[in-house]
This record gives sequence, structure tokens and C-alpha cells, in this order.
Amino acid sequence: MSISYLNTENIERSEDGVEYHPLIPFLPENARVLFLGSFPPQRKRWCMDFYYPNFINDHWRIEGEVFFGDKNHFVDLEAKRFKIDEIIAFCQEKGLAFFDTSTAVRRLQDNASDKFLEVVEPTDINALIQQLPHLRGIVTTGEKATETICAYFGISEIPKVNTSVALNSPLLLYRLPSSSRAYPLSFEKKVEAYRRCLNLFY
Repeated sequence: MSISYLNTENIERSEDGVEYHPLIPFLPENARVLFLGSFPPQRKRWCMDFYYPNFINDHWRIEGEVFFGDKNHFVDLEAKRFKIDEIIAFCQEKGLAFFDTSTAVRRLQDNASDKFLEVVEPTDINALIQQLPHLRGIVTTGEKATETICAYFGISEIPKVNTSVALNSPLLLYRLPSSSRAYPLSFEKKVEAYRRCLNLFY
């Protein structure tokens, strides 16, 4: 039976067009990297109850290629799902944490595009950091997430893709290209970018 990280209380209280974050923060105590996206897609697009749940998002294919040389390492091709138990075990072992920069949003259109997300309640990122004593890097994977975290920390110049800015020493904020297939960059170049970033922290 697959592990679930659903926050059922938040799902039940979403109302008036406001969606509260449907997942519990995934914060392994040994985490060195915290991935912060913007907000999960609508649940009808999920294939598992975990981060980057959309089967056509390539995040877990990129991780598979970076760490195992196999883009399908975390993919159940027959069922068209990701292997959630293997993903969670891997992230716990490797020290990869996940949450998002918004805890409540409104979708201005009926899709998963960050461009049409209105941030109602930004995440208390310092509260996450305080639970991760070994954290070395916060990684954003999209423009909306990067803008939101920069506003949170009072950073006026938003970093470009594949660059970083210093937060509280020795913590870095690193912006990666989105793993969405809508982002105009080849899979191979995304893998190269993620590998270069993760090599900074391991």
C-alpha cells in the first residue's frame, strides 16, 4: 500500500475559490536540499499523493536520470504512475525535502499554470528551515515560486534560471528550470542543469 502525504484537513477546508495546500511538508531530518515549487496541480492531474504528482511532469524522470542514469527509474510505465514508495525512500536516504512557496492559492483559470495562480497565503519558509538543521540549499523550480520566495526574503533582484543568491549563510537559493514539459528546454538540458545544481550540495 502506497504512503500518503495528503493533508485531508486542508482539502476539506478549501472554499470560496481558495485552495489550501493538499500535502504535508516532506522534511527528512537529514535534508540538505529543500525543493520549493509554487503549488500542486489540481488533483484530477495526480497519479500519486506526493510532490510533482502529474505523470507528464518530468521531475521524477530528471531525478532518475541524475542519480541512476535511467529516466524511468521511478516510473511505472504500465500503470502510468510514479513509484511513490521508491521515491519517498530515495528522498529520505538522499536528504531531499519538498514543499511549496504558497500554502493557499486561487486558480484564476482552470489549469495548472503558475501564471494563473494568485497567492493567498505564502508559506512560512523560515519555519521549514528551522526543522532542517543540515539544510544547504533551497531550490525553486519555476518563476512563480522564485518570485514568491524572493518577496518573502526581501530579495529585490530575482535570480535567473541556473543561478543562485545567498540567503542566510551558508544557505543558497538556487533557481532551476521548471520540470514541466511546457517549459521550453530539452529534457537533456534540464538533466544537466539539475545535476550541476545538486552537485553543489552533495
